[in-house]
Amino acid sequence: MKLFTIGYEATTQGDFLAALKRAGVTRVIDIRALPLSRRPGFSKTPLRNALAEEGIGYVHLKALGTPAAGREAARKGRVAELEEIYAGQLALPEAMVQAEELKGLVEEKPSALLCYEREPAGCHRSLLIREVLPDADVEHLFS
Repeated sequence: MKLFTIGYEATTQGDFLAALKRAGVTRVIDIRALPLSRRPGFSKTPLRNALAEEGIGYVHLKALGTPAAGREAARKGRVAELEEIYAGQLALPEAMVQAEELKGLVEEKPSALLCYEREPAGCHRSLLIREVLPDADVEHLFS
């Protein structure tokens, strides 16, 4: 199964959409706990609307996002701490349900996991894939 990931750090909405289209992505799966952004066009509603105009679906799986402490650890480059916090998040019942939903969504059509960080190594996207979709053929857009 092919899976894409994309972080919108240091990009414009236009470049973001173009990268998705070039890769053949037909659904974005937003795995931010808080789908808000100071970057224009990347908060939930404007992003969903822009994706829809391009024929790309949007799903938000909030429970697969990183809690505040994990986001802080990621910003400070404390990867081991991020991993520990995120493992706790994935153990929550609502995250387990959404992890199963994620598997089904990824199998249905070409999808991209969305978060802020451009580099997947410092983002929970990589941790999620490792735990939930370890056999996926992953391509990180923008990395």
